[in-house]
Amino acid sequence: MPVKTRITELFGIEHPIVQGGMHFVGLAEMAAAVSNAGGLGIITGLTQPTPDALGKEIRRCREMTDKPFGVNLTFLPSINPPDYPGYIKAIIDNGVKIVETAGNNPQKYMADLKAAGVKVIHKCTSVRHSLKAEAVGCDAISVDGFECGGHPGEDDVPNFVLLPRAAEELKIPFVASGGVANGKQLAAALALGAEGINMGTRFIATKEAPVHDNVKQAIVDAT
Repeated sequence: MPVKTRITELFGIEHPIVQGGMHFVGLAEMAAAVSNAGGLGIITGLTQPTPDALGKEIRRCREMTDKPFGVNLTFLPSINPPDYPGYIKAIIDNGVKIVETAGNNPQKYMADLKAAGVKVIHKCTSVRHSLKAEAVGCDAISVDGFECGGHPGEDDVPNFVLLPRAAEELKIPFVASGGVANGKQLAAALALGAEGINMGTRFIATKEAPVHDNVKQAIVDAT
C-alpha cells in the first residue's frame, strides 16, 4: 500500500520518493519514468545550457507523463553565473509547479515562484540552514546528510544524527537525502522523522539513465 505523508500530499505523488537532481542524468526520460512510477521526477535545470533549452526539456517531459514532476536549480557562486532569472522564467512559463533549489539561499526568487503557485523544496546540510529556508517560505526541505552525493556541506554530520534533530526543529516536512536505496532505508528515514526520501544513485542504474552500462552494472554488483 502507498505510504502517505505530508510530502506525498504536498506534491501530489503516490510514494514519498523524490528523484535526486543529478547533473546530466536528470533528463526528461528519467524524470518522467520516476513520476509515472508514483514518485517525484526531477529535471536537472542546469544540465540544459539555456533557459530555452530547459523549456523544451520540460515540454518533452510533459509528453511522457501527466504526473507531477519538478525542476532542480542549483545556485552556486560563479565568475560567469548562469541566467538564473531566465531559468526561473522558463520554469514558470512552462507550468512547472515544483522546484528543488540547492546551494545558495533561494530567497531572491521566492516571490516570483510563490506568485506562480510553485512549491519549493530546498536542499540543506544542517538544521540551521533548514530553519532559514523555512523562514524564507520554502514548503519543504531536503535534509542532506554527509552520505549525500553532490554537495554534502562542511559539517560532516550523517543522517542518523541530522534527521532526528531536523524533526525536532522544523515545522515543514522534509525528506532524507543520502544513503537511501531500498525500502529498509526508506522505513528508517521515516522512523527518524523524515516524511520521504531523496534518492539518486539507485536511479543511475535504470534503463532511463543516460549513463554507460558498465557504470550501471558496477552499481548493481557493488556490495
